Amino acid sequence: MRPKTDGILETSLYVSDVPRSVHFYEETFGFRVLSEFGARGCAMHAGPHQVLLLFKKGASRAMQSPHDGDGELHLAFAIRADELANWESWLQTRGIAVEEKRKWELGGWSLYFRDPDRHLIELATPGVWVVY
Repeated sequence: MRPKTDGILETSLYVSDVPRSVHFYEETFGFRVLSEFGARGCAMHAGPHQVLLLFKKGASRAMQSPHDGDGELHLAFAIRADELANWESWLQTRGIAVEEKRKWELGGWSLYFRDPDRHLIELATPGVWVVY
């Protein structure tokens, strides 16, 4: 029988300026730093049992660590449907441009915007996927 997982625990973004990215995720989402990895980056608390790793682009490669990446990535954060308008307002007051607002076939909504490294961040309400 195949062993099971309990979902995604952590995800990584590779950033050009770790302090700038930490500031963005602290100020935008209220995430807090759990652990610092020196010049390599840090781990941030992104929700119940969820960790967002911010790694300095190229810093892990110098240490011969397998953690490295490049390019514009995508990740989505789950939000309650009744928080959608609050998030739109919050992003506007922070000067963060929403690139797209999309209604999905199952009734959910997504807001898309960029972080300082142009990673595509999505805020998704229930009804985006059949599993959410």
